[in-house]
Amino acid sequence: MSRPDQTGSTDTNTARGLPSGGVVHSAIPWSAWGVAIAAMVAVVVVSNVLVQYPVMLTIGGLELADLLTWGAFSYPAAFLVTDLVNRRFGVVMARRVVVIGFAVAVVLSVAVATPRIAIASASAFLVGQLLDITVFDRLRRALRWWKAPFVGSLLGSATDTAVFFSLAFAAVFGFLGEADGFSAETAPLLGVLSIETARWVSWAIADFAVKLGFAGLFLVPYRLLMNSLWPVGGAAPAAA
Repeated sequence: MSRPDQTGSTDTNTARGLPSGGVVHSAIPWSAWGVAIAAMVAVVVVSNVLVQYPVMLTIGGLELADLLTWGAFSYPAAFLVTDLVNRRFGVVMARRVVVIGFAVAVVLSVAVATPRIAIASASAFLVGQLLDITVFDRLRRALRWWKAPFVGSLLGSATDTAVFFSLAFAAVFGFLGEADGFSAETAPLLGVLSIETARWVSWAIADFAVKLGFAGLFLVPYRLLMNSLWPVGGAAPAAA
């Protein structure tokens, strides 16, 4: 059934017989599939390489090498890819691109990490990305264009961080395998505060802080590419 929008007009996609938030699946060109999949795979591969390199910088008394790797700065681009695919082609294609990225993540994680880290990494990627897709789809017709990508990326990133660091290092998930003893050692929170906590807690906080920053920064390329992928006046749904 056609759904009226706030102005009383019929929902653009539904009126044209298209699924909400996307195009007819058979109408998606192979070039679009190729670009979307290549972008997601590139993010996953680059992040798995960069995660091996600590950020050798100091900000005030904060030793970033003790908290972050360069992979934390490339990984958030996965949410940008997912959001752009979701906006242009809809939920179904976005989920399929994520599944392919998930498969690549599993292969790379198994090749370079312990089984527990591999499980944590793949699980976090899949859960975080699928949550982003769901939230984005619920908000795609919000009056403010930035709400869908920002809130989706924010919640997806928070979930990704929580799932990965909990599964990888928390004692309660010890049945997944032995964790690195260094991660469980107590140290000042973020290396500078008086609160003592397990090192992995500081790693998680720093990781989420980076993702939060990129959720805001990536609104710029999202806005630019959003207008390019779906020009004003084209057959597009209400602005995300």
